[in-house]
Amino acid sequence: MDNPYHYRNKAQYPLGTNKENKAIVGVFAERSHEIIPMQKCLIQNPISEEIAKFIIKFINDNKISIYNEETKVGLFRHIVIKIGVRTNEIMCIFVINGRNIPKENELVQYLINNFSNIKTIVKNINTKNTNVILGSENINLYGNGYINDILGDYTFKISPLSFYQVNPIQAEKLYNLGVKAAKITKDDVVFDLYCGIGTISLFMAKFAKKVYGVEIVEQAVHDARENARLNNIGNVNFIAGDTEIVLNNLINDKSIVPDVVMVDPPRRGLDNKSIENILKVKPNRFVYISCNPATLVRDLAKFEYVYDVREIQPVDMFPFTSHVECCSVLYLKN
Repeated sequence: MDNPYHYRNKAQYPLGTNKENKAIVGVFAERSHEIIPMQKCLIQNPISEEIAKFIIKFINDNKISIYNEETKVGLFRHIVIKIGVRTNEIMCIFVINGRNIPKENELVQYLINNFSNIKTIVKNINTKNTNVILGSENINLYGNGYINDILGDYTFKISPLSFYQVNPIQAEKLYNLGVKAAKITKDDVVFDLYCGIGTISLFMAKFAKKVYGVEIVEQAVHDARENARLNNIGNVNFIAGDTEIVLNNLINDKSIVPDVVMVDPPRRGLDNKSIENILKVKPNRFVYISCNPATLVRDLAKFEYVYDVREIQPVDMFPFTSHVECCSVLYLKN
């Protein structure tokens, strides 16, 4: 990455208390619920840190309780901030163990008075005993619950629960790599599995005959359809559901045979049924984008007797960490 600092467009801050019982924000110490206070992080967007400090000050000034991971008691759990890097639009999410925040309206007003780029503020309800940060229920306190960002030639609508790459500068490079490697033509039917809010689907759509995007998170599929509409792209079809089941349905029930398959799975990689289905239809080109080299190698080994692995191009998506994204290009043998 040309400038590998302050690149993250999403901050997820856990809240805790110090010895004086004051609210603090930071990161969890490894394998514990202890919060390490953090004032400055060189990979985080500085505006995220500033907003988080403002919220902490309001919480302390108004003696609002903080969730205790040990006792499961208290209100405020996390502060999540999403930023449109190209639009400068900001979403602020309060994750709470309950439904009501004391002086909620004052907190909202306090933030929008101090940060003019905040376009929406959302209250996320998470009352479960879980390590998952966001609950499933969102309540808009200000704005419409979305922000927009621009990636490549496209505008994307981002909601609280939808996945969007945390480093959009490098994501654009990664997606262009994948699209170029797939050598998509106007005759090609493309499957984009684990499509999120449709980012790479829309990148591919202008080259393809038809793109089918598959994603298990319904909110993300709703956003993907909205993103297609926003960008006036009509040759994409987004389907909500488990990739294994939807892929099976497209291939075996609807007899839709892809020329190109693009996958961008979570860290656990591909499930065996999806691998079986891809090998069954044998698309001419197969592009596998992975954030976990270990599961990538495991999965590619299952394709090697049918496909040539032509190229694996790492992309430094997460500078100053051990993590990397890889774009792998496979071509059918013979």
